[in-house]
Amino acid sequence: METALPEDRLARRLTLTDAVVIGLGAMIGAGIFAAPGPAAEAAGSLLFIGLALAGIVAYANATSSAQLAAVYPESGGTYVYARERLGPYWGLLAGWGFVIGKTASLAAMALTLGSYAYPDLAKPIAISAVVVLTAVNYLGVQKTAALTRVLVGVVLSVLALVVVAALSGGTVSPERLDAGPSRGPLDVLQSAGLLFFAFAGYSRIATLGEEVVQPEVTIPRAIPIALGGVIVVYASVLGAVLLAIGPETIARSPAPLAAAIEAGRWSQIAPLVRAGAAVAAAGVLLSLLAGVSRTALSMARRGDLPRFLAAVHRTYRTPHHAELVSGVLVIVIVAVADLRGAIGFSSFAVLTYYALTNAASWTLPADQRRWPRWLTVTGLLGCIVLALTLPREAVLGGILLLAVGSLVWLVRTWK
Repeated sequence: METALPEDRLARRLTLTDAVVIGLGAMIGAGIFAAPGPAAEAAGSLLFIGLALAGIVAYANATSSAQLAAVYPESGGTYVYARERLGPYWGLLAGWGFVIGKTASLAAMALTLGSYAYPDLAKPIAISAVVVLTAVNYLGVQKTAALTRVLVGVVLSVLALVVVAALSGGTVSPERLDAGPSRGPLDVLQSAGLLFFAFAGYSRIATLGEEVVQPEVTIPRAIPIALGGVIVVYASVLGAVLLAIGPETIARSPAPLAAAIEAGRWSQIAPLVRAGAAVAAAGVLLSLLAGVSRTALSMARRGDLPRFLAAVHRTYRTPHHAELVSGVLVIVIVAVADLRGAIGFSSFAVLTYYALTNAASWTLPADQRRWPRWLTVTGLLGCIVLALTLPREAVLGGILLLAVGSLVWLVRTWK
């Protein structure tokens, strides 16, 4: 017999496999299908170095997230960690950055789905996808995990097909890696910041901490497993596409993976790649919606967002008000969004969020640490550097975001 849960608490139903799959679903798709174009435009033939830097910073951040999640196994992620370890102001700033930045990510993924599925009806398709996946999350996180498992399997199959087709399509040449104008260190760092957009999904595991079975054990294991798997996938796919069409074509194409297939002898399977991109974006949307709503729930419980968002559905045990509000906000943004701008803005906000994750991790005592402090410092400095080297409009928009969050804090504290 199950122990009765308090009315405002979520049910612990997610296993290690569920947590890993949700993390994979949050990451696989975002980087591969949306970020390579802007990143290749920045780094050119040095794109792989940008990917490596993004992966290093993401791993350092993942270790900080994992050890904090083991200490604070509840919904909210870095919003909770920063609040508990650094103070209420820093917690609000972290939660603000996550919710706003990930809302931009949601809009970017919805537009990616629509553009790959049917470019002429991209926005109506994007809005329809948000409506359907919001309903899935509303009905329960077990359904989210089950559907995400299917989506991840489909996407991994398509990406494997991309690698094989790109490498055997007759266009592979190592000389493509030297194509285009030379780039400098700042260009490579900017590409790493843009590609970081692809790795940020592992935080979804931490934000679901209140719904994970044995979170003090499961979360520290799930985050590195999911991230390590995604790094291998990204390196394989981007390496094949770079060799097949080169960085300049990647930068010009709105669908670089499809372009790599269309350039070779396997062009007839390009529609499968486009379908896979749409499925991948759907997987990211599904897990991102869950993460944003759980952070909003946590912030509302503490009064940093309206209390209305703290409601938990009596039957489905989900934060249904937060789910619905998140879906509506994404639909509004989709109507006016620019894909590349959304990626840059989201990257800045999420890098800020993870900088606070590392700062909070630094304060943990020795008996609560699972990784050395130098790794925490690497993550903190990496986040700051990558954030400041993003495109100017993303940096300025992100700074404005932080200023608005700080103003909210001041207004609350003066009351």
